[in-house]
Amino acid sequence: MLLKVEHIGIAVKSITDSDSLFTKLLGATPYKAEEVSSENVKTSFFKVGETKIELLEATHEDSAIAKFIAKKGEGIHHIAYEVADIYQEVARLKSEGFSILNETPKQGADNKLVVFLHPKSTNGVLVELCQEIV
Repeated sequence: MLLKVEHIGIAVKSITDSDSLFTKLLGATPYKAEEVSSENVKTSFFKVGETKIELLEATHEDSAIAKFIAKKGEGIHHIAYEVADIYQEVARLKSEGFSILNETPKQGADNKLVVFLHPKSTNGVLVELCQEIV
């Protein structure tokens, strides 16, 4: 079961420039920044109420973020939902006919296990499932 929107991922060309822009927009500074080498991205997180905004900058020209920006430009990349049991949720969604990009959860940013659903099975929206690593 999806518990809540955990964060909205936004693909950006420059974390530095975008941190400045979003700091002005949101009236808050990022609370966390990290590099996720397995995904070839640098991330920066802001919090607005209970919702997080994740900025993603490509660290390699072949990364998914670099390809996304080349094709669509900067903008919303994915919506992430928190789940209580990522393995159970993957099985449930697979049985419902959704296409899973990585059936085995992997380490993502912000201390989360993550799985992505293919946008072709979710009306063009890349959906990320996240579970806090305890």
